[in-house]
Amino acid sequence: DKLKKYSGQILAVHEIFEKRPDIVKTYGVWLRYNSRSGTHNMYKEFRELTLNGAIDKLYAEMASLHRARFASIQIIKTAVIPADKARRPATLQFLNSKIKFPLPHRVSM
Repeated sequence: DKLKKYSGQILAVHEIFEKRPDIVKTYGVWLRYNSRSGTHNMYKEFRELTLNGAIDKLYAEMASLHRARFASIQIIKTAVIPADKARRPATLQFLNSKIKFPLPHRVSM
Protein backbone atom coordinates (compact mmCIF):
# COMPACT_ATOMS: atom_id res chain seq x y z
CA ASP A 1 0.00 0.00 0.00
CA LYS A 2 1.08 3.54 -0.74
CA LEU A 3 0.62 6.26 1.84
CA LYS A 4 -0.41 9.57 0.34
CA LYS A 5 0.96 12.78 1.81
CA TYR A 6 -2.42 14.16 2.87
CA SER A 7 -3.49 10.97 4.66
CA GLY A 8 -0.45 10.83 6.98
CA GLN A 9 0.29 12.94 10.03
CA ILE A 10 3.42 14.25 11.74
CA LEU A 11 3.92 12.52 15.08
CA ALA A 12 7.05 14.25 16.33
CA VAL A 13 9.72 16.72 15.25
CA HIS A 14 13.18 16.54 16.83
CA GLU A 15 16.11 18.84 16.10
CA ILE A 16 19.40 16.99 15.64
CA PHE A 17 22.33 18.49 17.56
CA GLU A 18 25.98 17.98 16.62
CA LYS A 19 28.27 15.98 18.89
CA ARG A 20 31.23 18.26 18.13
CA PRO A 21 29.97 21.70 16.96
CA ASP A 22 33.43 23.24 17.48
CA ILE A 23 35.17 21.36 14.63
CA VAL A 24 34.83 22.37 10.98
CA LYS A 25 33.61 19.51 8.78
CA THR A 26 32.92 19.08 5.08
CA TYR A 27 29.29 18.23 4.38
CA GLY A 28 28.08 16.73 1.13
CA VAL A 29 24.46 17.37 0.14
CA TRP A 30 22.62 15.51 -2.61
CA LEU A 31 19.49 17.33 -3.73
CA ARG A 32 16.83 17.64 -6.40
CA TYR A 33 15.22 20.92 -7.36
CA ASN A 34 12.66 22.19 -9.82
CA SER A 35 13.68 25.07 -12.02
CA ARG A 36 11.79 26.86 -14.77
CA SER A 37 13.20 24.40 -17.32
CA GLY A 38 12.72 21.12 -15.44
CA THR A 39 13.96 18.97 -12.56
CA HIS A 40 17.68 18.79 -11.80
CA ASN A 41 19.78 16.57 -9.53
CA MET A 42 22.78 18.15 -7.84
CA TYR A 43 25.63 17.49 -5.41
CA LYS A 44 27.11 20.31 -3.34
CA GLU A 45 29.81 20.54 -0.66
CA PHE A 46 29.96 22.97 2.24
CA ARG A 47 32.56 23.62 4.96
CA GLU A 48 30.62 24.32 8.13
CA LEU A 49 30.51 23.62 11.86
CA THR A 50 27.04 22.03 11.91
CA LEU A 51 24.72 20.29 9.47
CA ASN A 52 22.07 22.96 10.13
CA GLY A 53 24.57 25.64 9.09
CA ALA A 54 25.41 23.72 5.91
CA ILE A 55 21.73 23.43 5.00
CA ASP A 56 21.22 27.16 5.63
CA LYS A 57 24.12 27.86 3.26
CA LEU A 58 22.58 25.48 0.72
CA TYR A 59 19.23 27.31 0.69
CA ALA A 60 20.94 30.70 0.43
CA GLU A 61 23.18 29.54 -2.43
CA MET A 62 20.34 27.88 -4.33
CA ALA A 63 18.21 31.02 -4.00
CA SER A 64 21.01 33.30 -5.20
CA LEU A 65 22.70 31.27 -7.94
CA HIS A 66 19.83 29.17 -9.25
CA ARG A 67 16.77 31.22 -8.22
CA ALA A 68 15.33 28.09 -6.58
CA ARG A 69 12.77 28.64 -3.85
CA PHE A 70 12.66 26.76 -0.56
CA ALA A 71 9.61 24.72 -1.60
CA SER A 72 11.19 23.55 -4.88
CA ILE A 73 14.28 22.00 -3.19
CA GLN A 74 14.24 18.38 -1.98
CA ILE A 75 17.25 17.22 0.04
CA ILE A 76 17.89 13.56 -0.77
CA LYS A 77 20.91 12.81 1.42
CA THR A 78 23.52 14.52 3.60
CA ALA A 79 26.84 13.15 4.82
CA VAL A 80 30.11 14.22 6.43
CA ILE A 81 32.71 13.88 3.68
CA PRO A 82 36.29 12.82 4.57
CA ALA A 83 39.10 14.95 3.15
CA ASP A 84 40.15 12.38 0.52
CA LYS A 85 36.59 12.13 -0.89
CA ALA A 86 36.01 15.88 -1.37
CA ARG A 87 35.46 16.85 -5.02
CA ARG A 88 34.80 20.57 -5.36
CA PRO A 89 37.73 23.01 -5.86
CA ALA A 90 36.18 25.50 -3.41
CA THR A 91 36.31 22.81 -0.73
CA LEU A 92 39.68 21.32 -1.68
CA GLN A 93 41.56 24.60 -1.23
CA PHE A 94 40.78 24.57 2.51
CA LEU A 95 41.87 20.95 3.08
CA ASN A 96 45.58 21.76 2.78
CA SER A 97 47.24 21.32 6.19
CA LYS A 98 49.74 24.12 5.47
CA ILE A 99 47.13 26.74 4.54
CA LYS A 100 47.90 30.31 5.65
CA PHE A 101 45.69 33.36 5.84
CA PRO A 102 47.91 36.42 5.39
CA LEU A 103 46.86 39.75 6.87
CA PRO A 104 48.07 42.24 4.24
CA HIS A 105 46.57 45.41 5.74
CA ARG A 106 47.19 45.52 9.47
CA VAL A 107 46.39 48.73 11.26
CA SER A 108 48.42 49.40 14.39
CA MET A 109 46.57 50.84 17.36
